[in-house]
Amino acid sequence: MGDRLAGKVALISGAARGQGAAHAALFASEGARLVIGDILADELGAVAATLTAKGHEVVAHAFDVREEDGWNAAVALAEERFGRLDILVNNAGVLDMAGVEGTTRESWDRIVATNQTGVWLGMKAAAAAMRRAGGGSIVNTSSIYGLIGSGGATAYQGTKGAVRLLTKTAAVEFAGASIRVNSVHPGIVDTPMVSEGVPEEVIPIIVGATPLQRMARPEEISYGVPYLASDEASYVTGSELVIDGGYSTQ
Repeated sequence: MGDRLAGKVALISGAARGQGAAHAALFASEGARLVIGDILADELGAVAATLTAKGHEVVAHAFDVREEDGWNAAVALAEERFGRLDILVNNAGVLDMAGVEGTTRESWDRIVATNQTGVWLGMKAAAAAMRRAGGGSIVNTSSIYGLIGSGGATAYQGTKGAVRLLTKTAAVEFAGASIRVNSVHPGIVDTPMVSEGVPEEVIPIIVGATPLQRMARPEEISYGVPYLASDEASYVTGSELVIDGGYSTQ
C-alpha cells in the first residue's frame, strides 16, 4: 500500500481480531515490522500467519496486558528480532455495559486492569526501548467516551477518560526524549467487542445518534493511526484524534 512506516518497528496489543487486527494489517502494508500481542493466542497466530504469507515481517507474542512481565518480554522481543522499537499502539481493551450500581467489583477490577493499567504498563515498558532508538511514537486507544459521558458502561468510560489524561501526562514526560504520545477516540465500530458486548437493542440507538448513521468499519479507525505513528506527525503530541462519524458534535 505504501511506505509511510518503512524502517519502523511497531508493537500492537489486542491484535488478534477486530480493531487490532486491522491496525496490524495496515501497519504491515505501510512497511512496518511488527510484534503483535494478545491474550487470544490461536487467533493472534492466525493474524501473524496471514500477514507473513503476504511477505510482511510479523512476530506473534501472546501475553496479557495486565502483566508487566508480558510487556517487558514483548519489548525485548522487538529489540531482539528487529533491533529497535519505534511505535507502540496500546489497543487491547474490554467492555462491560453495566452502570454504577450494576458494576461488580470483579468486573471493575478487570476493566481497569486491562484498559487503564495495561496502557500504563505498555508505555512504561516501551519508553526505555524508544529512548535507545532515539525517539518514538505511542498511540493509546481511548474512546469517544473518554471525551463525553453517557449512562452505562461505567468502568469502561472511566478507564477511557483515564487513558486520555495518561496520554497527556506521558506526552509531557517523554517529550525530551523525542517520544510523542497521542490518543485515538473512536465512536462505535463494527468489531467483536461491540457485537459481543453491546446489547443488540442499544446499537441502533448509538447509530441513530451518529450523524453518518452507521458504525465505522475497523479500517476507518486504523487509517488515522499510521499518521500519528509516522514522522508526518512529528509536531503532534498530547493530542486527541476523534474518529466518530460526528457523534460528539451533538
